[in-house]
Amino acid sequence: MSEYVEMPEDMEMEEVIIERVLQSTGALLEICVVKHGVQYEAALFFDKKYKPGPPLPRPLESPSGQSTHWMGVRPKVGLTQEEADKIVYEVNGINALHRIQMKDSWGNLLDAV
Repeated sequence: MSEYVEMPEDMEMEEVIIERVLQSTGALLEICVVKHGVQYEAALFFDKKYKPGPPLPRPLESPSGQSTHWMGVRPKVGLTQEEADKIVYEVNGINALHRIQMKDSWGNLLDAV
């Protein structure tokens, strides 16, 4: 049994790629590579609890400080360019290794409404 909770049924934990303690709340933030359905994605966890969001970091419209990208929905988490690059590298690498063409349609349903 995984120590990570509230993940979708078709999601399997692979590895942690970024781990840090959030200064604002003291929560443990982990960004992990997960297998979600037929593809590999990045997933956000707060204190081992899954938080939905895009499968790869999204650029901030107005970067501030060191944050250039974001992941997650309520709360959004700011990421540095280095962290975003590492996440994209890891996710794209494992998909390429398994000859999987990643499809990122997150947010398309929201755009259509």
